[in-house]
Amino acid sequence: MDESGGSGQPRSGTDRPTKPHAGPTTPGPHENGSPAAAPSTDGTTDSARQPAADDKAAEDPSTSDSTGTPAPAEVPASGTETGTGEDEQPPAPEADTGERADLPHSEAPHEPHTTDDHRTLAHSGPPKSPPPPSPQPRGGLLMGRPFGVPVYVAPSWFLVAALITWVFGGQLDRVLPELGAARYLVSLFFAVAFYASVLVHELAHTVAALRFKLPVRRIQLQFFGGVSEIEKEAETPGREFVLAFVGPLLSLILAGLFYIAMQPVEPGTVPGVLLAGLMVSNLIVAAFNLLPGLPLDGGRMLRAVVWKITGRPMSGTIAAAWVGRALAVCVLIGLPLLTQSGALGSSAEDNVGMDTVMDALLAAILAAIIWTGAGNSLRMARLREHLPDLRARTLTRRAVPVETDTPLSEALRRANDAGARALVVVDAEGTPLSLVREAAIVGVPEHRRPWVAVSGLAQDITDGMRVSAELAGEDLLDTLRATPATEYLVVEETGEIYGVLSAADVERAFVKAMARPS
Repeated sequence: MDESGGSGQPRSGTDRPTKPHAGPTTPGPHENGSPAAAPSTDGTTDSARQPAADDKAAEDPSTSDSTGTPAPAEVPASGTETGTGEDEQPPAPEADTGERADLPHSEAPHEPHTTDDHRTLAHSGPPKSPPPPSPQPRGGLLMGRPFGVPVYVAPSWFLVAALITWVFGGQLDRVLPELGAARYLVSLFFAVAFYASVLVHELAHTVAALRFKLPVRRIQLQFFGGVSEIEKEAETPGREFVLAFVGPLLSLILAGLFYIAMQPVEPGTVPGVLLAGLMVSNLIVAAFNLLPGLPLDGGRMLRAVVWKITGRPMSGTIAAAWVGRALAVCVLIGLPLLTQSGALGSSAEDNVGMDTVMDALLAAILAAIIWTGAGNSLRMARLREHLPDLRARTLTRRAVPVETDTPLSEALRRANDAGARALVVVDAEGTPLSLVREAAIVGVPEHRRPWVAVSGLAQDITDGMRVSAELAGEDLLDTLRATPATEYLVVEETGEIYGVLSAADVERAFVKAMARPS
């Protein structure tokens, strides 16, 4: 079974400690701001870089539990963005109220000038090397990197390996009683060989994904099989179908190979029993994964078919997810009934007591996995549908450049006058050095702010904290995940400062994208 994913919420980085103080307040909100306003030589701010107000009205904000902020920003409405230059810069999302209400809203920003004669622009400095790639997510014990993809064995695998060893050992005791205690060594070998077959199944998905230039985060072997974490969707329904079908196809091929290997082997020997068990287990893996419901491979194949017919991938996801939920109910009810009736090979008289409880427990676990997997597929599809709404340019807060020795009170006054909600510490040439952390401002009581320099509350800007204003969707989230921080400097392609992007704003917009109906 393969699993497409890779859009997670950006994490907040660890801030440098400041003195804990109760109280306070941070720069006030401004509904229409985004780019930086550079200070002029006489200490006043230049607002020539401020953008025109956006025509779209913000929706009502809602609260995100993950950030603890009273009024989260609204995700901007989707639409075509026609300009990337200086004259078109959409506003930052609607600002929080509550704690940051000490600075009033400013008037609508001025129209930007069309020439450079009357502007003093801060620049982000010379381009630097790209941020280092994000570390691969851990998932247990690393076993290797076939095709460059890490393969992890989850701790739960050892539990299921012990369970298989115990169950298969009991069967060997009836078939080959002369083995004695050695039957558990044979059973352990069977458990390892079976999960090697599962790994081949997952490698088939991985190779197909890499062939279609889809990044694969990792392969994980766990309690009920394996998962190939493919970070992006296939671009066409045909590729989606192939990507899903190759896994069960490889399991069927393995079953055929084990059947061929059985032919010259005596049935009542250890090799014969092992080959027969591996053949049957691979047939079961293939048949189970071909069931037409998400998150199984058959569900992804059904999704591809509906996608092809309707032309909408979301329609395919909805259909396959609901079939998956119906399948979960059938497994929950039908599997114990089939076992009790003897339809699965054992007599009804043998299926009493503890066997009945185990069958019901197994059915409940399988049903829960299928049901939650189908629900997760729906949520991920909804997220992908709304991810283009997450744009760095639209979520960015307006910022005011200040020099390192500027008192916090003066910096907040300038931000208030400019309608800004962020502070960027710059040197004498206007090159940004650090970002003043919002959490640090809150910790400084108002009566101490005239004696606190902004440099003491700032976090140095690293390469990964410089974000292009053109980033959107999965590219934006991938960039933020690569360098976790609380704030990021947003820059234009020309190197000019556009503003500051708060991870909390992105996180709230991410949550709202997840909650929106399709």
